[in-house]
Amino acid sequence: QVQLVESGGGLVQAGGSLTLSCAASGRTFSSFYMGWFRQAPGKEREFVAAINWDSGSTYCADSVKGRFTISRDNAKNTVYLQMNSLKPEDTAVYSCAAGRITGRGIAYKLLESWRYDYWGQGAQVTVSS
Repeated sequence: QVQLVESGGGLVQAGGSLTLSCAASGRTFSSFYMGWFRQAPGKEREFVAAINWDSGSTYCADSVKGRFTISRDNAKNTVYLQMNSLKPEDTAVYSCAAGRITGRGIAYKLLESWRYDYWGQGAQVTVSS
């Protein structure tokens, strides 16, 4: 049974930092992309960042580029999202996802949540002004 379990969410002041973790289990994730998505109240789910499990290649949304960093620890089967310089508009439920996404146009495919096969339960991140 595949499980993605997020942790590390919470309440932080604007300008602060948080690190989210996603512990993956139940299968090998070689050749998978691991992604982070977020959904704020009343808004659609949006792509935040993704990383290739094997190569470590990363992709970030323009809205978080330079502030958020995605990384992985293959030995611990864990993916991280380091979030710095947080803003109130970063407030959302952040979800970890895994998908075997291949082919051309990978940077665009990663933005599409339907391409991911497994999802975590989500972690609330609240940034106060």
